[in-house]
Amino acid sequence: MADKPQMKPWIEKIHAYVPGKSKGADGRELIKLSANENPLGCSEAALAALAEPAEPARYPDPDSTGLRAKLGQVHGIDPARIVCGTGSDELLNLAAQAFAGPGDEVLYARYSFVVYEIAARRCGATPVEAPDVDYATDVDALLEAVTDRTRVVFLANPNNPTGTYLPRAEIERLHAGLPGDVLLVVDQAYGEYLAQGEDDGAMALAAAHDNVLVTRTFSKIYGLAGERIGWATGAPHLVDALNRIRGPFNVTASGQKAAIAGLDDQAFVARSREENRRELTRFAEAIAGMGNHGLRAIPSKANFLLVLFEGRLTAEAALAALAEGGYAVRHLPGQGLPQALRITIGTARHMDEIAELLRRAAEAA
Repeated sequence: MADKPQMKPWIEKIHAYVPGKSKGADGRELIKLSANENPLGCSEAALAALAEPAEPARYPDPDSTGLRAKLGQVHGIDPARIVCGTGSDELLNLAAQAFAGPGDEVLYARYSFVVYEIAARRCGATPVEAPDVDYATDVDALLEAVTDRTRVVFLANPNNPTGTYLPRAEIERLHAGLPGDVLLVVDQAYGEYLAQGEDDGAMALAAAHDNVLVTRTFSKIYGLAGERIGWATGAPHLVDALNRIRGPFNVTASGQKAAIAGLDDQAFVARSREENRRELTRFAEAIAGMGNHGLRAIPSKANFLLVLFEGRLTAEAALAALAEGGYAVRHLPGQGLPQALRITIGTARHMDEIAELLRRAAEAA
């Protein structure tokens, strides 16, 4: 008999999530471009809402009623088909927990968001990774990996950490190829960074079908990562399942107020999108100019760029050079990307300085 409580074997296999660093090895504070936060912060309207403190002795609205109503208004969705969570991470975990368990499989593409594997293992399901095609999701590979044990398919679009994107036709093809009892979860954490009018069609699929759930977050373009607010939409029975097992007061009162204010300030969202597009384009061009040194960027639709180091300059050496220059970016060997750095798009000054630091390191390698 064991002399202490034993964790379940599927929990023991989980490698805890490692957040992006903000300090150097010597403890020095660095400019943090490792967590895909909005360099513009959040909107003034959201800041004003946060400046009006909620009554701390009172529980928040357990159903996020006002926030769901505002989300429904902005996105044209029945609020009854929306559920809010502590960031979209909670909702991703709940989706796996509600529809998969021991003996089941949870499927996703190689180089997907690390939380998908954690969500699968957390509920005792088996994580299954489908092959990629040059760091992008391969719909054919996903469909070939589906078995009679598949219960959930996770798809980030745009994808984290690669920034790659599947267009509407590919999303529709993936959905059409899945059995009706398999849940397709489309994680649109970076969806607001797409160009105006660009749409992968997942929201429409979630409105029309019983097996599609779309998740979003206020942590990225809305700049409210510290408040931990996410939401999901899908068929009523999917929303009901997540409501049954989510935390009863999972979104704070201040978070709900700030998110509502942020939704009312779409001018801030548009400005964040445009500034990101401009700096992402410039930085990608700068990396392309270092192609003779073996640097290559994966085309991105998000607010970061995955830079591959395929020449003499290694990702580890580049990481050290950037830290020495004052910047923290994300190295992801634990996700099978020891040869790459994921670099959040910051301000124009940030990106110019990072490009120069990388250029010097490449020339010195």
